[in-house]
Amino acid sequence: MLGEWMEKEVRQQPEVLARGAAGYLRDLRGFLEGRSFDMVVIAARGSSDNAALYGRYLIEVNLGVPVSLAAPSVWTRFGRRIRYRNCLAIGISQSGAAPDVSEVLASIREDGHATLAITNTPGSRITQAAEFTLLLGAGEERSVAATKTYTATLMAMHELVRVLGGELGEPAVPGPDWVEQVLEAAHRALGPVLRSQTLFTLSRGYSFATAQEAALKLMECALLSCKSYSLADFQHGPRAVASHGSAAIVFGESDESLAQQGCMVLSAPKPPVAETSAPMWDIVFGQWLALLAARARGLNPDDPQFLKKVTQTL
Repeated sequence: MLGEWMEKEVRQQPEVLARGAAGYLRDLRGFLEGRSFDMVVIAARGSSDNAALYGRYLIEVNLGVPVSLAAPSVWTRFGRRIRYRNCLAIGISQSGAAPDVSEVLASIREDGHATLAITNTPGSRITQAAEFTLLLGAGEERSVAATKTYTATLMAMHELVRVLGGELGEPAVPGPDWVEQVLEAAHRALGPVLRSQTLFTLSRGYSFATAQEAALKLMECALLSCKSYSLADFQHGPRAVASHGSAAIVFGESDESLAQQGCMVLSAPKPPVAETSAPMWDIVFGQWLALLAARARGLNPDDPQFLKKVTQTL
């Protein structure tokens, strides 16, 4: 069956998140409890970069600490070092093999700052570059499309903010019933998505990361051209093309005025949880939609064209 491994791994997410939450909190306390930082730098690529965006909102909103999403090419292509003060550098790589992310961590560590690797792969390159490592423990992920490692990374970022003093409370973990509920919603949205000539994913705040990740999944799994926007940025020009023949997949707050100009508005199911935990729930809709769209188009998201599970960039 096309996407067999992707489906299995989507369904494994409730178990992975429930198992990981307590362990992530414990391990991060061992590394960072009682420490404070003047800023945080996060280096990542692909799905990990989308998880970093979620981390940015969590940290800035709940800790008041500025976050910089690193551009690794500043180090790897331009050979520059950045002058940070009392910085926590976080590198995220599910495979742990990312050479550019590792180089950022190694450079910042050499300058005397705290460094943390978040990965699903013990002993990988990124773990050697960082002072501390948080292992996601999500189990092997065989599909090229990241699913359970993505949501596990979101959980890790949530627990990191709790350790650093953010008053978030315990994270809400989606259950198997949510996975089935969202699958039904994805089936209903599939037709409009496949028929659309122009496709967007929209959100803002914590779930902006979900819009980014859902667009990535639709592109890599189903070969559907999809562009993600903040709902606020969408007003500054892009909504001009959201007319007849277009569809907008919206996470969180919606903009029904889009329907008045001919755009099909597809609202993702809203999780029954706090806004800070919602991205661990609402991305499941994006994952299912990408899987169903891939199957409808005769594509295998476990082995998409031109892509590999481990991507190494400099």
